[in-house]
Amino acid sequence: MTTTQNNYCVILAGGKGRRLWPCSRDKYPKQFIDFFGIGRTQLQQTFDRFARILPKENIYINTSCDYLNLVRKQLPEVAADHIMAEPIHRNTAPSVAWALHRIMMSDPKANIIMSPSDHNIVNPDAFLENITDGLLFIEKNNAVLAMGVSPTRPEPGYGYIQKGVYTGEGDIYKVQAFTEKPDREFAQMFMDSKEWYWNTGLFLANASYLRRCLYGFLPSVLRVGEAGEKITTIEEEEEFIRENFPRYPNISLDHGVLEKSDNVYVMKCDFGWADLGTWHGVYESMSKREGDNVVIDSDVILEDATNNIIKLSKGKLAVVNGLDGYIVAEKDNVLLICKKEDSSALVRKYVNEVQIKKGEEFV
Repeated sequence: MTTTQNNYCVILAGGKGRRLWPCSRDKYPKQFIDFFGIGRTQLQQTFDRFARILPKENIYINTSCDYLNLVRKQLPEVAADHIMAEPIHRNTAPSVAWALHRIMMSDPKANIIMSPSDHNIVNPDAFLENITDGLLFIEKNNAVLAMGVSPTRPEPGYGYIQKGVYTGEGDIYKVQAFTEKPDREFAQMFMDSKEWYWNTGLFLANASYLRRCLYGFLPSVLRVGEAGEKITTIEEEEEFIRENFPRYPNISLDHGVLEKSDNVYVMKCDFGWADLGTWHGVYESMSKREGDNVVIDSDVILEDATNNIIKLSKGKLAVVNGLDGYIVAEKDNVLLICKKEDSSALVRKYVNEVQIKKGEEFV
Protein backbone atom coordinates (compact mmCIF):
# COMPACT_ATOMS: atom_id res chain seq x y z
CA MET A 1 0.00 0.00 0.00
CA THR A 2 1.44 3.36 -1.03
CA THR A 3 0.11 6.81 -1.78
CA THR A 4 2.56 7.59 -4.60
CA GLN A 5 5.66 6.12 -6.15
CA ASN A 6 7.57 9.12 -4.74
CA ASN A 7 7.63 7.67 -1.23
CA TYR A 8 10.94 6.26 0.05
CA CYS A 9 12.38 4.88 3.27
CA VAL A 10 15.91 5.08 4.64
CA ILE A 11 16.66 2.50 7.35
CA LEU A 12 19.52 3.65 9.58
CA ALA A 13 21.51 0.54 10.46
CA GLY A 14 25.03 1.70 11.28
CA GLY A 15 24.99 1.85 15.07
CA LYS A 16 27.22 -0.24 17.33
CA GLY A 17 24.40 -1.08 19.75
CA ARG A 18 26.57 -0.94 22.84
CA ARG A 19 23.68 -0.37 25.26
CA LEU A 20 22.69 -4.03 24.69
CA TRP A 21 26.20 -5.31 25.42
CA PRO A 22 27.33 -8.04 25.77
CA CYS A 23 24.74 -9.61 23.43
CA SER A 24 25.26 -6.76 20.96
CA ARG A 25 28.94 -6.52 20.06
CA ASP A 26 30.92 -4.11 17.88
CA LYS A 27 31.46 -6.71 15.16
CA TYR A 28 27.87 -7.96 15.27
CA PRO A 29 25.53 -5.30 16.70
CA LYS A 30 21.91 -5.67 17.69
CA GLN A 31 20.28 -4.79 14.36
CA PHE A 32 21.84 -7.87 12.78
CA ILE A 33 20.81 -10.25 15.58
CA ASP A 34 17.70 -12.40 15.78
CA PHE A 35 17.41 -11.18 19.35
CA PHE A 36 14.12 -12.90 20.17
CA GLY A 37 14.63 -16.15 18.28
CA ILE A 38 11.80 -15.56 15.78
CA GLY A 39 13.79 -16.25 12.61
CA ARG A 40 14.29 -12.62 11.47
CA THR A 41 16.81 -10.06 12.69
CA GLN A 42 15.77 -6.58 13.78
CA LEU A 43 17.00 -5.15 10.47
CA GLN A 44 15.02 -7.74 8.51
CA GLN A 45 11.88 -7.07 10.55
CA THR A 46 12.21 -3.33 9.90
CA PHE A 47 12.60 -3.98 6.16
CA ASP A 48 9.55 -6.28 6.19
CA ARG A 49 7.52 -3.59 7.97
CA PHE A 50 8.21 -0.94 5.35
CA ALA A 51 7.82 -3.38 2.45
CA ARG A 52 4.12 -3.43 3.40
CA ILE A 53 3.94 0.32 2.81
CA LEU A 54 6.39 1.03 -0.05
CA PRO A 55 7.73 -0.75 -3.11
CA LYS A 56 10.80 -2.72 -2.02
CA GLU A 57 12.91 -0.86 -4.58
CA ASN A 58 12.13 2.38 -2.70
CA ILE A 59 13.82 1.18 0.51
CA TYR A 60 17.42 2.24 1.17
CA ILE A 61 19.81 1.08 3.90
CA ASN A 62 22.39 3.32 5.55
CA THR A 63 25.10 1.47 7.46
CA SER A 64 28.83 1.38 8.21
CA CYS A 65 31.52 -0.13 6.00
CA ASP A 66 32.11 -2.55 8.86
CA TYR A 67 28.61 -3.97 8.41
CA LEU A 68 28.20 -3.84 4.64
CA ASN A 69 28.57 -7.60 4.23
CA LEU A 70 26.03 -8.24 7.00
CA VAL A 71 23.48 -6.03 5.25
CA ARG A 72 24.09 -7.75 1.92
CA LYS A 73 23.73 -11.18 3.50
CA GLN A 74 20.56 -10.37 5.45
CA LEU A 75 18.84 -8.30 2.74
CA PRO A 76 19.93 -9.79 -0.60
CA GLU A 77 16.87 -8.27 -2.27
CA VAL A 78 18.23 -4.73 -1.75
CA ALA A 79 20.21 -3.47 -4.75
CA ALA A 80 23.85 -2.50 -4.24
CA ASP A 81 23.15 1.15 -5.07
CA HIS A 82 20.47 1.23 -2.35
CA ILE A 83 23.02 0.48 0.40
CA MET A 84 25.15 3.38 1.63
CA ALA A 85 28.12 2.27 3.71
CA GLU A 86 29.78 5.09 5.64
CA PRO A 87 33.60 5.05 5.89
CA ILE A 88 33.49 6.23 9.53
CA HIS A 89 30.86 6.11 12.29
CA ARG A 90 28.79 9.28 12.52
CA ASN A 91 25.41 10.18 14.04
CA THR A 92 22.19 10.45 12.06
CA ALA A 93 22.43 13.95 10.51
CA PRO A 94 25.32 13.13 8.11
CA SER A 95 23.71 9.76 7.35
CA VAL A 96 20.43 11.40 6.39
CA ALA A 97 22.23 14.05 4.32
CA TRP A 98 23.92 11.37 2.22
CA ALA A 99 20.73 9.31 1.81
CA LEU A 100 18.81 12.42 0.84
CA HIS A 101 21.28 13.22 -1.93
CA ARG A 102 21.25 9.62 -3.18
CA ILE A 103 17.46 9.57 -3.50
CA MET A 104 17.14 13.07 -4.94
CA MET A 105 19.53 12.24 -7.77
CA SER A 106 16.76 10.07 -9.22
CA ASP A 107 13.66 11.68 -7.69
CA PRO A 108 13.79 15.36 -6.62
CA LYS A 109 10.13 15.18 -5.53
CA ALA A 110 10.71 12.37 -3.05
CA ASN A 111 8.95 12.02 0.28
CA ILE A 112 11.28 10.23 2.70
CA ILE A 113 10.79 8.16 5.86
CA MET A 114 13.86 7.95 8.09
CA SER A 115 13.71 4.99 10.46
CA PRO A 116 15.96 3.31 13.02
CA SER A 117 16.50 -0.41 12.52
CA ASP A 118 15.85 -1.62 16.08
CA HIS A 119 12.26 -0.84 17.04
CA ASN A 120 9.46 -3.08 18.21
CA ILE A 121 6.07 -2.24 16.68
CA VAL A 122 3.17 -3.94 18.45
CA ASN A 123 0.37 -3.00 16.01
CA PRO A 124 1.56 -3.18 12.38
CA ASP A 125 -1.84 -2.15 10.99
CA ALA A 126 -1.86 1.05 13.07
CA PHE A 127 1.76 1.63 12.01
CA LEU A 128 0.79 1.42 8.36
CA GLU A 129 -2.08 3.85 8.91
CA ASN A 130 0.04 6.36 10.86
CA ILE A 131 2.87 6.30 8.30
CA THR A 132 0.43 6.66 5.40
CA ASP A 133 -1.24 9.66 7.06
CA GLY A 134 2.19 11.14 7.76
CA LEU A 135 3.25 10.78 4.13
CA LEU A 136 0.11 12.58 3.00
CA PHE A 137 0.91 15.44 5.41
CA ILE A 138 4.50 15.99 4.30
CA GLU A 139 3.55 15.56 0.65
CA LYS A 140 1.44 18.73 0.82
CA ASN A 141 3.44 20.64 3.46
CA ASN A 142 7.03 21.86 3.55
CA ALA A 143 7.69 20.20 6.88
CA VAL A 144 9.49 17.55 8.86
CA LEU A 145 7.14 15.27 10.78
CA ALA A 146 8.28 13.35 13.87
CA MET A 147 6.32 10.29 14.93
CA GLY A 148 5.65 10.38 18.68
CA VAL A 149 3.89 8.02 21.09
CA SER A 150 2.39 8.75 24.50
CA PRO A 151 4.73 7.62 27.30
CA THR A 152 3.55 4.71 29.41
CA ARG A 153 6.21 5.16 32.09
CA PRO A 154 8.73 7.83 33.17
CA GLU A 155 11.55 6.47 31.01
CA PRO A 156 14.82 8.46 31.32
CA GLY A 157 16.46 6.50 28.50
CA TYR A 158 14.27 7.96 25.74
CA GLY A 159 14.04 11.32 24.00
CA TYR A 160 10.88 13.41 24.36
CA ILE A 161 8.99 15.84 22.09
CA GLN A 162 6.70 18.55 23.45
CA LYS A 163 3.66 19.27 21.33
CA GLY A 164 2.74 22.89 20.57
CA VAL A 165 -0.04 24.43 18.49
CA TYR A 166 -2.56 22.04 16.95
CA THR A 167 -2.51 22.03 13.13
CA GLY A 168 -6.15 21.08 12.64
CA GLU A 169 -5.09 17.90 10.82
CA GLY A 170 -5.44 14.55 12.55
CA ASP A 171 -3.24 14.23 15.64
CA ILE A 172 -0.52 16.55 14.28
CA TYR A 173 0.96 19.45 16.28
CA LYS A 174 3.75 21.98 15.83
CA VAL A 175 6.78 20.89 17.87
CA GLN A 176 7.40 23.08 20.91
CA ALA A 177 10.63 21.46 22.13
CA PHE A 178 12.88 18.40 22.03
CA THR A 179 14.48 16.96 25.17
CA GLU A 180 16.97 14.12 25.16
CA LYS A 181 17.07 11.57 28.01
CA PRO A 182 15.78 13.58 31.00
CA ASP A 183 16.30 12.39 34.55
CA ARG A 184 13.51 10.32 36.08
CA GLU A 185 11.87 13.23 37.92
CA PHE A 186 11.51 15.27 34.72
CA ALA A 187 10.38 12.18 32.80
CA GLN A 188 7.58 11.76 35.35
CA MET A 189 6.61 15.42 34.91
CA PHE A 190 6.58 15.01 31.13
CA MET A 191 4.36 11.96 31.41
CA ASP A 192 1.93 13.61 33.82
CA SER A 193 1.61 16.77 31.69
CA LYS A 194 0.22 14.88 28.64
CA GLU A 195 2.12 17.43 26.51
CA TRP A 196 5.18 15.30 25.80
CA TYR A 197 5.58 12.27 23.56
CA TRP A 198 8.34 9.73 23.32
CA ASN A 199 10.57 10.47 20.33
CA THR A 200 10.52 7.26 18.30
CA GLY A 201 13.33 8.43 16.01
CA LEU A 202 10.98 8.06 13.02
CA PHE A 203 10.92 11.21 10.87
CA LEU A 204 9.14 11.97 7.61
CA ALA A 205 9.91 14.87 5.28
CA ASN A 206 9.61 15.94 1.69
CA ALA A 207 13.07 15.97 0.22
CA SER A 208 13.16 19.59 -0.94
CA TYR A 209 12.32 20.99 2.50
CA LEU A 210 14.71 18.63 4.30
CA ARG A 211 17.49 19.69 1.94
CA ARG A 212 16.84 23.33 2.84
CA CYS A 213 17.08 22.43 6.53
CA LEU A 214 20.41 20.70 5.94
CA TYR A 215 21.93 23.46 3.79
CA GLY A 216 22.98 25.60 6.70
CA PHE A 217 24.05 22.73 8.92
CA LEU A 218 26.98 20.74 7.54
CA PRO A 219 29.31 20.60 4.51
CA SER A 220 27.18 17.80 3.10
CA VAL A 221 26.95 16.11 -0.26
CA LEU A 222 24.11 18.55 -0.89
CA ARG A 223 26.56 21.46 -0.97
CA VAL A 224 28.88 20.36 -3.73
CA GLY A 225 29.50 23.86 -5.07
CA GLU A 226 32.77 23.87 -3.17
CA ALA A 227 33.86 20.91 -5.28
CA GLY A 228 33.39 23.03 -8.40
CA GLU A 229 30.99 20.63 -10.09
CA LYS A 230 27.67 18.94 -9.56
CA ILE A 231 27.65 15.30 -8.48
CA THR A 232 25.32 13.39 -10.78
CA THR A 233 26.42 9.75 -10.54
CA ILE A 234 26.66 7.27 -7.70
CA GLU A 235 30.36 6.72 -8.46
CA GLU A 236 31.08 10.45 -8.09
CA GLU A 237 28.99 10.60 -4.95
CA GLU A 238 30.76 7.68 -3.27
CA GLU A 239 34.16 9.14 -4.10
CA PHE A 240 33.05 12.44 -2.55
CA ILE A 241 31.85 10.60 0.56
CA ARG A 242 35.14 8.71 0.98
CA GLU A 243 37.05 11.98 0.88
CA ASN A 244 34.70 14.20 2.86
CA PHE A 245 32.58 12.14 5.24
CA PRO A 246 35.19 12.08 8.04
CA ARG A 247 34.89 15.88 8.18
CA TYR A 248 31.19 15.77 8.99
CA PRO A 249 30.14 16.61 12.57
CA ASN A 250 29.05 13.68 14.71
CA ILE A 251 25.58 14.98 15.50
CA SER A 252 22.01 13.70 15.43
CA LEU A 253 19.34 14.86 13.01
CA ASP A 254 17.01 16.05 15.76
CA HIS A 255 19.69 17.98 17.67
CA GLY A 256 21.61 19.32 14.70
CA VAL A 257 18.78 20.09 12.29
CA LEU A 258 15.24 19.73 13.62
CA GLU A 259 15.74 21.87 16.73
CA LYS A 260 16.94 24.66 14.43
CA SER A 261 14.23 24.32 11.76
CA ASP A 262 10.93 26.19 11.57
CA ASN A 263 8.40 23.72 10.23
CA VAL A 264 8.80 20.68 12.47
CA TYR A 265 5.70 18.82 13.59
CA VAL A 266 4.85 15.77 15.68
CA MET A 267 2.11 13.21 15.10
CA LYS A 268 0.66 11.33 18.05
CA CYS A 269 0.82 7.69 16.96
CA ASP A 270 -0.83 4.63 18.44
CA PHE A 271 1.09 1.73 16.88
CA GLY A 272 2.59 0.51 20.16
CA TRP A 273 6.32 1.17 20.26
CA ALA A 274 9.46 0.28 22.13
CA ASP A 275 13.08 1.17 21.50
CA LEU A 276 14.97 -2.11 21.60
CA GLY A 277 18.25 -0.30 22.12
CA THR A 278 18.43 -0.74 25.90
CA TRP A 279 17.95 -3.63 28.30
CA HIS A 280 15.36 -1.67 30.25
CA GLY A 281 13.49 -0.84 27.03
CA VAL A 282 13.47 -4.50 26.00
CA TYR A 283 12.23 -5.51 29.45
CA GLU A 284 9.36 -3.03 29.37
CA SER A 285 8.26 -4.10 25.88
CA MET A 286 8.13 -7.84 26.57
CA SER A 287 5.43 -9.98 28.14
CA LYS A 288 6.41 -11.12 31.62
CA ARG A 289 6.66 -14.58 33.10
CA GLU A 290 5.79 -15.48 36.65
CA GLY A 291 7.53 -13.06 39.00
CA ASP A 292 7.62 -10.37 36.30
CA ASN A 293 10.71 -11.91 34.76
CA VAL A 294 11.56 -11.60 31.05
CA VAL A 295 13.50 -14.55 29.63
CA ILE A 296 14.57 -14.05 26.01
CA ASP A 297 15.07 -17.22 23.96
CA SER A 298 17.05 -18.80 26.82
CA ASP A 299 17.08 -21.89 29.02
CA VAL A 300 16.57 -20.72 32.61
CA ILE A 301 15.43 -22.13 35.95
CA LEU A 302 14.11 -19.41 38.27
CA GLU A 303 13.49 -19.57 41.99
CA ASP A 304 12.66 -16.65 44.27
CA ALA A 305 13.62 -14.34 41.40
CA THR A 306 11.56 -11.32 40.30
CA ASN A 307 11.67 -8.39 37.89
CA ASN A 308 14.73 -9.64 35.95
CA ILE A 309 15.65 -9.79 32.26
CA ILE A 310 17.75 -12.76 31.17
CA LYS A 311 19.33 -13.64 27.82
CA LEU A 312 21.87 -16.41 27.26
CA SER A 313 23.57 -18.04 24.31
CA LYS A 314 22.12 -21.24 22.88
CA GLY A 315 23.29 -24.33 24.76
CA LYS A 316 23.74 -22.47 28.07
CA LEU A 317 21.62 -23.02 31.19
CA ALA A 318 21.17 -20.48 33.99
CA VAL A 319 19.86 -21.21 37.48
CA VAL A 320 18.83 -17.91 39.06
CA ASN A 321 17.89 -17.63 42.73
CA GLY A 322 17.23 -14.55 44.85
CA LEU A 323 17.74 -11.84 42.23
CA ASP A 324 15.33 -8.90 42.01
CA GLY A 325 15.58 -6.29 39.24
CA TYR A 326 18.70 -7.45 37.40
CA ILE A 327 20.03 -7.94 33.89
CA VAL A 328 21.67 -11.33 33.38
CA ALA A 329 23.15 -11.39 29.89
CA GLU A 330 25.80 -13.70 28.43
CA LYS A 331 27.44 -13.84 25.02
CA ASP A 332 30.68 -15.53 24.01
CA ASN A 333 33.36 -14.40 26.47
CA VAL A 334 31.31 -11.98 28.61
CA LEU A 335 28.73 -12.40 31.37
CA LEU A 336 26.95 -9.25 32.62
CA ILE A 337 25.02 -9.13 35.89
CA CYS A 338 23.81 -5.60 36.46
CA LYS A 339 20.95 -3.70 38.11
CA LYS A 340 18.25 -3.15 35.51
CA GLU A 341 16.87 0.23 36.53
CA ASP A 342 18.16 3.00 34.21
CA SER A 343 20.87 0.64 33.04
CA SER A 344 21.96 2.48 29.86
CA ALA A 345 24.54 4.69 31.54
CA LEU A 346 25.89 1.77 33.61
CA VAL A 347 26.26 -0.51 30.59
CA ARG A 348 28.01 2.21 28.61
CA LYS A 349 30.39 2.79 31.55
CA TYR A 350 31.22 -0.90 31.78
CA VAL A 351 31.80 -1.17 28.03
CA ASN A 352 34.29 1.70 28.19
CA GLU A 353 36.07 0.19 31.21
CA VAL A 354 36.26 -3.26 29.63
CA GLN A 355 37.58 -1.80 26.37
CA ILE A 356 40.37 0.03 28.21
CA LYS A 357 41.28 -2.72 30.67
CA LYS A 358 40.65 -5.90 28.68
CA GLY A 359 40.73 -4.94 25.00
CA GLU A 360 38.53 -4.97 21.90
CA GLU A 361 37.85 -8.72 21.97
CA PHE A 362 35.48 -8.23 24.93
CA VAL A 363 33.56 -5.37 23.29
